Amino acid sequence: MGDAPTASAGPAVAPQVERRGDLTVAIGFDAMASPCEVLLETQDLGLAQELAGLAAGEALRIERKFSRYRADSVTTRINASGGAPVQVDAETASLLSFAAHCHVLSEGRFDVTSGVLRRAWKFDGSDRLPSPAAVAALLPLIGFDKVDWQPPTIRVPAGMEIDFGGIGKEYAVDRVLGMIAARFDGAVLVNFGGDLATRRAPASGEWRVGIERPGEHRTAALLLGLSQGALATSGDTHRYLLRDGIRYSHILDVRTGWPVPDAPASITVAAGTCVEAGMLATFAMLHGAGAEAFLDGQGVRYWALRL
Repeated sequence: MGDAPTASAGPAVAPQVERRGDLTVAIGFDAMASPCEVLLETQDLGLAQELAGLAAGEALRIERKFSRYRADSVTTRINASGGAPVQVDAETASLLSFAAHCHVLSEGRFDVTSGVLRRAWKFDGSDRLPSPAAVAALLPLIGFDKVDWQPPTIRVPAGMEIDFGGIGKEYAVDRVLGMIAARFDGAVLVNFGGDLATRRAPASGEWRVGIERPGEHRTAALLLGLSQGALATSGDTHRYLLRDGIRYSHILDVRTGWPVPDAPASITVAAGTCVEAGMLATFAMLHGAGAEAFLDGQGVRYWALRL
């Protein structure tokens, strides 16, 4: 993914630091619309406070830089360009090249220009479906192959937009883990909204990670052990529509603009980095009924939950 700047914007709200048992310190804060937690195997609260500021600062720096909701983000600058060329910095170029790679690997299923579909779809747990005409009208605005990406310059056709939401959180997990590991040689687990990574097991032998039961809150369907590497989960546990007994997932097929049929409720994938795990979990969900077969072909460990 390449190196990003090390300067971090300070968090708007100071992260919370507290002891959790005799050997672990927990750091908590909110970023990227997710609860974020960092677990450190240490008794040094001073060090934990220092690493808390680093972790929260970096997570919020990434959010501020790439959020589509901020007027000063690089994403907004690209989307507001009206088809004019925009030159981007090295970090943004790295993410765009990764998005282009994902588009090719997924045979077009993964597409960072598909965010325009949120104009029609509101996944709020209600039964309000968009009209077929409203969805169809957005399809011409989707397709990374329509974007002219010649690093470091991007030209997005007028009316189209990009959205890093599908890769930003996993990227932040890997970034924060790397920054902490450069300053702390003990066991650490970085968990941003259920996407997590570690480079070293705690004294107990492994980190214990719960995978949420589909359709329920705060109830674990599975309890996994993790000593090294990353886990990422993709699913529709909290974002869906329900109409006439049919559940419409927020995982959308960019070819039709409608939810991918027969996908698992959630898929968790283990990989070396959170970015890789997230990519595979998302690709699998986009395969719908063939999600498990796709992952079997990748030779990775995964856990698929269906309703």
